[in-house]
Amino acid sequence: MAVHFFDMSVFHVRRKDREITNPHEMHQVLKTTKYVTIALCLNNQPYLVSLSHGYDEAKNSLYFHCASEGKKLVYAQANPLVWGQALLDYGVTDKCDYAYTSVHFSGKLFFITELTEKWHALETIIHQSSKTPHEKLAAVKPEKLAKIAMGQINITNMTGKKHQALP
Repeated sequence: MAVHFFDMSVFHVRRKDREITNPHEMHQVLKTTKYVTIALCLNNQPYLVSLSHGYDEAKNSLYFHCASEGKKLVYAQANPLVWGQALLDYGVTDKCDYAYTSVHFSGKLFFITELTEKWHALETIIHQSSKTPHEKLAAVKPEKLAKIAMGQINITNMTGKKHQALP
């Protein structure tokens, strides 16, 4: 069976009226969504996983943490290229349309080993996901941080699309 690889830049948002072209708007989606879903692939077998995350706009990177063993790690170590989606779901409108904002991204995943970088990643995640980040971070013991796997996805491409009800 032949496998064809496509240059993703040839694909465009079909509905130009819904396309998000402002990078800041796409970054805001990545900063406000609770979860992203990423697709990984190993030996032509896809794997989707939803992750709580933190987005660092300056580095254009997503961070997540996980156990130091498991399916995500096996897939990512075999093939670090990922495709992901962040979605803000606003539900069905009065006109039976669906209101949403989504960002799709591609990038390269690697696992952070340096403790100060792990701490930065954890701070990014906690500040995005917690109402009491300082309290949560104060409770983290360095030996626990050293044991967890901390992933970083360096984003190389983003596209956005939205369809929202008008007021």
